[in-house]
This record gives sequence, structure tokens and C-alpha cells, in this order.
Amino acid sequence: MCPYETVAYGYSRFCDLFTYEEWVGFGYSVDLAFYGGNSFGSPVGRAIGIGYQQEVMARLKNHTLGYSGSQINVTLDNNTDTFPLNQSLYLDFSHDTNIVSILTAFGLRQFAGALDPKAYPGKHNFTLSHLTPFGARLDIEIIQTPKPLKADRSGYIGETEQVTKYVHFVLNQRTVPLGWSFPECDAARLDGWCEFETFLKVQEDMPRRARYEYACFGEFGKGDEESDLFEYGVVEDGAPPV
Repeated sequence: MCPYETVAYGYSRFCDLFTYEEWVGFGYSVDLAFYGGNSFGSPVGRAIGIGYQQEVMARLKNHTLGYSGSQINVTLDNNTDTFPLNQSLYLDFSHDTNIVSILTAFGLRQFAGALDPKAYPGKHNFTLSHLTPFGARLDIEIIQTPKPLKADRSGYIGETEQVTKYVHFVLNQRTVPLGWSFPECDAARLDGWCEFETFLKVQEDMPRRARYEYACFGEFGKGDEESDLFEYGVVEDGAPPV
């Protein structure tokens, strides 16, 4: 009732039932649950979101999908009537909590790193109330500049015209600096952008890393060496260990 009424009315007296410290602890318990169940701490973290990643990449490369090796409905995605291309704006709607697995599928490891299950660690990147609040929204922008833009945004690089495109992730109106997860994207960029072709190259390996078939249909915990796979802390990259 506390969060629902706060969103609806701006305030809820139900919130006063608990102390601030208790709310912080409750919030962190949800961080742990989503990190271990839907993100880099889960063997299916990448698999849940990889279909979304594949559709985004198909649109950026301007082609349909006849085969995905994931949960995509290729009957729809292999037809430009139901999977249109060359659009300036695409809108996808889903449950906002799926954003956690989508970020994982894109390999944004700035949100990785096991959380302490026994004590609140203080400020940390994987804070669910920041990642997927009510009505969470992930925007992926493609920005074109007349010349390559300097990392400090102080001007352009070079004298001749060389149109350059960049990818910009915006999560709930805040930039997700792509260079924090992908060194190829230049962590020094103040705007958090990644050069378009570099981003495409980085993303090529993400479906393989999801190990979708095994993650979703593999037999875990059957008395073999992977019987402890679901123990918290074992999985570190959002997919079953090789």
C-alpha cells in the first residue's frame, strides 16, 4: 500500500508503519531477489532478455529475423508487415521488470557484481528502485553527428565531413554510460555514448553468451557437478557456467 498510494497520491500513511532503515533493508532484499533471479546472478538472466536484444539489433541492422535460437516468434519477426523496418521510432511494451534481464542480455556489466546476502553494502549500482521503478522506461537513441564528436564534447574530430552515428542508452531519464561496461566504447566519453559500429560489434557475441537452449531447457541439479548451480553466488554472468 505504501508504494502504490505514494505513486497515486504522492503520500501514504502506510509508509509510517516501518522505519527508514526497515525500508532500506526491504529495498535491498528486492535487489537481491532480482539480481539472483533475473540478472547476472541468475543462470537464466541473459536468456530472459536476449530476444529483446536480438530484435533491437535486427532493427539497427535493418533486417528481419528468420531464426533467433531464442524465444522470438520468428513468424512475426520474419515479415516486414509485423516487424516493420526503416522506422524513426519503435515502441515496445512489456512488464517493466523485464528491463533487468534486458540490461543483462545487452551485457551491461556495470550492474554486475554479487551483492552481499547478509548485510546492506551501502550505495551500489544494482538498485532495483532505480532500475525498474513504477512505469520504468528504457530508451535507446541513435544520434547522428556531422563529424566524430570528441569524448569530452568540446568539439568535433577532424576537418572533413564524416557523418558518425552513436548509440545512447537512457534508463528512466538517466544516461547509462556504455563505456563502463564496454571498454571498446570509450569510458572517457562524458555523454556515455558508444560509436554505432563499435556497439554493433560488441553485441554480436551476446546471444552466444546467453546459452539460451541450455539455460532454458538444460537439466540442472541432477546430481552432477552442476547440482549447486542455483546456490547464490555461483552464477556471475547471467548464464549457466560453461
